[in-house]
Amino acid sequence: MAIYTKEEARAIMEKALSFSTADSCEINLSGSESGNIRYARNTVSTAGHRSNQTLVVQSSYGKRSGTATVDEFDDASLERVVKRAEELAKLSPENPEFMEPLGPQEYDESTTYVEATAKITPEQRAEIARASIEPARAKDVTSAGFLNDSAGFSAMMNSNGLFAYNQATNASFSVTMRTNDGTGSGWATRDANDIAKLNAEEASKSAIDKALMSRKAKAIEPGKYTVILEPAASEQLLGNMFGSLNARTADEGRSFMSKEGGGTKLGEKIVDERVNIWSDPRHPEVPTAPWNGNGQPVKKMNWIENGVVKNLAYSRYWAEQQGKDAVPFPSNAIMEGGDASLEDMIKDTKRGILVTRLWYIRTVDPQTLLYTGLTRDGTFFIENGKLKHPIKNFRFNESPIIMLNNLETLGQQVRINGNLIPYMKVRDFTFTSLSDAV
Repeated sequence: MAIYTKEEARAIMEKALSFSTADSCEINLSGSESGNIRYARNTVSTAGHRSNQTLVVQSSYGKRSGTATVDEFDDASLERVVKRAEELAKLSPENPEFMEPLGPQEYDESTTYVEATAKITPEQRAEIARASIEPARAKDVTSAGFLNDSAGFSAMMNSNGLFAYNQATNASFSVTMRTNDGTGSGWATRDANDIAKLNAEEASKSAIDKALMSRKAKAIEPGKYTVILEPAASEQLLGNMFGSLNARTADEGRSFMSKEGGGTKLGEKIVDERVNIWSDPRHPEVPTAPWNGNGQPVKKMNWIENGVVKNLAYSRYWAEQQGKDAVPFPSNAIMEGGDASLEDMIKDTKRGILVTRLWYIRTVDPQTLLYTGLTRDGTFFIENGKLKHPIKNFRFNESPIIMLNNLETLGQQVRINGNLIPYMKVRDFTFTSLSDAV
């Protein structure tokens, strides 16, 4: 069993720390139990279980650090890994950005662990696959899906008295449905800390419906269109924008948050005033650990409020250099939505395009956050409030900043990859060329 209790983890790490003779020592201990089931061509292909445990030691002499890893925790193995880290530290060059380990910290209570997810059985996984495969067969559709669930812990201790511990569970499901004539494709994904909140059957039905609806897609001219973006379509673009809320890259003139001539856009309005984005490790729908990999407490933080940049993330090193307080990077992203459902947004659209998801996204210009990529697995033309017909996929060139300045409607929030992102209706989204891929 790779999951240790708080007391068991503390005992192992204290023993390892007792062998240290370095100026400072930091130990990270983690373990997980996870299971999965994969199916393709309407048949289960693989299923498995994994058990992993790892202890990582970082020893430092001044600004010289060495790291060593072990997965056996008897006294001899712990002493050996600590001494190996110290040997490597003595051979390493100095790190000019080295920061002393933090002292004791206070953390909020974690809400990331759900017993039902930790106790999912192979029979439950098989039932989730069955509930996806059988409806596909009945509709002359071929399914390919993957379910992965995990339960694990992370713990941290250092020579300055810090100790942190957290348990977490997660389940994720994705499925692609293809019509057997090869002309239609649908896709859906779901994830949750609590397996009871993950409705794979509903996701499979959505993917089947989109596959059937997207058969024999028609080509329309590229250009600027009003689009309804499902959360899976916008989440990656928005994630790239969140990554720009980095004080160091902004201060050094290397990001969209850099101002021409020096300074940053902190405190400036950069998107529509309806845009509010924050992070919150204790949000009931997207909880995360209350501390990060440096042992810093992670708290609720506003990043964009009424379209205005309210905070930038500061690493400990960069905060010290700039005379600021360290601000940990967000562990999740929550974007405020509205009350409109997807159906409501379609009914309210005279002419536009529904996009299920975007993929193969690549950077065109980091200074303007311009990205390119492709639509996939269900792209539909909307006319007079109805889905008129499927259309061939597009390549797009778009910036999430421009996108969030062209907002027409914010819809309901949906969890996607551990974040909460709303449906969005956006005008003048730029499609540059057609793609023949289904």
